[in-house]
Amino acid sequence: MKQVTCTAPVNIAVIKYWGKRNEPLILPMNSSLSVTLHQDQLKTTTTVAANRNFTEDRIWLNGKEDNINQPRLQSCLREIRRLARKRRSGSGEDGVSRILNYKVHICSANNFPTAAGLASSAAGYACLVFTLAKLYGVEGELSGIARQGSGSACRSMYGGFVQWVMGEREDGKDSLAELVEPETHWPELRILILVASAEKKHVSSTAGMQTSVQTSPLLKLRAESVVPGRMNEMIEAIKKKDFEAFGQLTMKDSNQFHATCLDTYPPIFYLNQVSQRVIGLVHRYNAYYGRTKVAYSFDAGPNAVIFTLEPTVNEFVEVVKRFFPPESNGDPYLKGLPIQSAPLPQGLLAAVEPDVCRGGVRYVIVTQPGPGPVESQDPSLDLLGPDGLPKTTPEVTGSQEAFS
Repeated sequence: MKQVTCTAPVNIAVIKYWGKRNEPLILPMNSSLSVTLHQDQLKTTTTVAANRNFTEDRIWLNGKEDNINQPRLQSCLREIRRLARKRRSGSGEDGVSRILNYKVHICSANNFPTAAGLASSAAGYACLVFTLAKLYGVEGELSGIARQGSGSACRSMYGGFVQWVMGEREDGKDSLAELVEPETHWPELRILILVASAEKKHVSSTAGMQTSVQTSPLLKLRAESVVPGRMNEMIEAIKKKDFEAFGQLTMKDSNQFHATCLDTYPPIFYLNQVSQRVIGLVHRYNAYYGRTKVAYSFDAGPNAVIFTLEPTVNEFVEVVKRFFPPESNGDPYLKGLPIQSAPLPQGLLAAVEPDVCRGGVRYVIVTQPGPGPVESQDPSLDLLGPDGLPKTTPEVTGSQEAFS
């Protein structure tokens, strides 16, 4: 048996992708740009094993067996195996050539809520493709294969700041992810994830996009007339480390994405009352200081992603704790990078006018930009045992939706 374990990151789009011009190939209506989050806080772990005694391909996700015959899963498996065979044609029999004839067992687990709007499918498919590539010795450009699993997964193939170029070809071969800047480019940048809900969202991203493409006039206007200019502005803001421009663009694009969801018929509501309170808090906080010190972004779910710079983190977390005090259930409220307590100016408290919502934010994950997928050298992280079956049920939150 040959076995490989890898991890891959979540990415959060600051210029959003919503809507496909080609559903089977997952070709987007517009380009997008994201920040890869650090795997020390959020990651998918995937183990793939190939064994001559396996009778069928199988997959387990977050402790439960899933359907290996889902078209997107099969597309990723088929493409990686095709590349492996192509690169070994005529080179004779070797270890990889032999295992290409074996069935595989795949086990994947997230250390963050699944299907709650935290890009679980992006991390899941990026990890799957990267791990399969390591198993079969496939190197080179892999984002086009990851895209066929989940569009945003192509961006999780790189660390730091990544753009997904929509491409123009009908076969999708130029619809790929490209690195804008590595994770080391902006070391002061911090990201807070305010988890308002770990529940599965009511409308999946795939279904929501299909309805928006069919019914939203705003979607076409956004893709053709707004996003191209914003992509250029965002790349410039990142390269210059201009947080004022970065933050404002991030919030405006998040707002327009959710406006598109509301413009869909029937309308789609990914934000909830807690999400709306976070938006109001951010704008009042920035107004107090007279500049953009924090910025929000919401993907297809209610959980807020807050971008800020390291000197602001401690104070803003204190503000969040005042607005959304934790339930006294003993669970840690702050996770990830360490946070220090900070005094709050009385003027700031008066300006933000806390409207207390106890338990509205279940917990806060503090993280920063991080690297792309990596292969693990630690056997203790393997999710499959010597028999090719899952070792234990991982301690995860959420459902088995990352590969749907």
